[in-house]
Amino acid sequence: MNFDLVVIGSGPGGYVAAIRASQLGMKVAVVEKAELGGICLNWGCIPTKSLLKSASVYEYITHANEYGIKIIGEVKPDFLGMINRSRSVADGMSKGIQFLFKKNKIEVVPGVGKIIRKDLVEVTDVDGLKHELNAKHIILATGARSKELPSLPQDGERIIGYRKAMILEKQPASMVVVGSGAIGSEFAYFYNSIGTKVILVEYLDNVVPLEDEEVSKQLGRSFKKSGIEVMTGSEVTKVDKSGKLLKVTVKDKKGSEKIIESEIVLSAVGITPNIEGLGLEDVGVVIDNGRVTVDSYYRTNVDGIYAIGDIIAGPALAHVASAEGIICVEKIAGYAPEPLDYDNIPACTYTTPEVASLGLTEKVAKEKGYELKIGKFPFTASGKASAAGQKDGFVKLIFDTKYGELLGAHLIGANVTEMIAELVTARKLETTGHEIIKAIHPHPTMSEAIMEAAAAAYGEVIHI
Repeated sequence: MNFDLVVIGSGPGGYVAAIRASQLGMKVAVVEKAELGGICLNWGCIPTKSLLKSASVYEYITHANEYGIKIIGEVKPDFLGMINRSRSVADGMSKGIQFLFKKNKIEVVPGVGKIIRKDLVEVTDVDGLKHELNAKHIILATGARSKELPSLPQDGERIIGYRKAMILEKQPASMVVVGSGAIGSEFAYFYNSIGTKVILVEYLDNVVPLEDEEVSKQLGRSFKKSGIEVMTGSEVTKVDKSGKLLKVTVKDKKGSEKIIESEIVLSAVGITPNIEGLGLEDVGVVIDNGRVTVDSYYRTNVDGIYAIGDIIAGPALAHVASAEGIICVEKIAGYAPEPLDYDNIPACTYTTPEVASLGLTEKVAKEKGYELKIGKFPFTASGKASAAGQKDGFVKLIFDTKYGELLGAHLIGANVTEMIAELVTARKLETTGHEIIKAIHPHPTMSEAIMEAAAAAYGEVIHI
């Protein structure tokens, strides 16, 4: 079994790399120990968005009277129906990857891959049988798993990670969510919206702490308004599992402790790269701080071995892994791809309201010494947002005064995860604030807020 390229892992980094390599004429094999599509497609990005859509539909129905619609009879969430729909969506997408692999003549080798030499991968299947794949090039795209804290060991039953949170047998009456990044915030929103009592615990001072501070504070207010109890500047120090309900000890930064009773604790404190058992140490691949060291084209220190996605330094995002995979294989094929600009990566959180961001926060931009022009446009002033009944949030744009360069974009509100792509493109093309202002945006749309925020930065805003 001889291949030009063997990819270990079929997540959004691995499967995209494999397909692009096949398009470029390579003979490709993909090693996968579980479902095609990896965690993102099967247990992350896609099924969570299905759950969030179900929650959104339920919220629309329960607020139908605000839109002039009367609902006759009881409306209640069907928790298992939501879970089953989510799994069905993920299964369908996984079958789509299977189709794409077949279309592109990519060999799928089920099992666990291990690098024996820089040109040899050993695959152990479910029956313990071993297969050898000879490869001119090997890409590691093995992703990551839920990180476990010493004070919060997961048992998979009552103290759980994100994967179990998608397939609980019944809706819990109460849940403590530890960590308010994208995963924690999305699950907090989902479970709260369908009636679970949710307490969100965040060690730092604001929810979604990597976002611009104004966005973080807005989402915190929206969460509290929706009924989520938000505890920032706090940490879970222990969980007592001896009773019917978990007793969760939460300590704030002043040292005060509070004990919370809850059916479920969801640990959403980050991820751990999957680098164990790959044979990296045996072949001498350099690892730094738990991640594989690579150059700007994802080459490790060992010729012919590459790494992309969550197992290398950088944002652990599906779209980043896909971009890395394409750049990696195009370089292997002899092309001259442009290295990825990690300063122009969009980040999205699919709560209600949604959060989307790009580039520098206001705080970081000031720390870097830029003189700033900042424009902010609230959705309360948007006709489309008012008509949709979704006026929470704003668009905030940060420009460099000297050159008009867009340094950062920070959006919170309905559909902003769809709007952020305009700003990624604008920043890629080095578009100035004045050019955004003069680019006509259709009315009425939520995206008008981007033009209005740019206008606000330059004192030209009309509607506020």
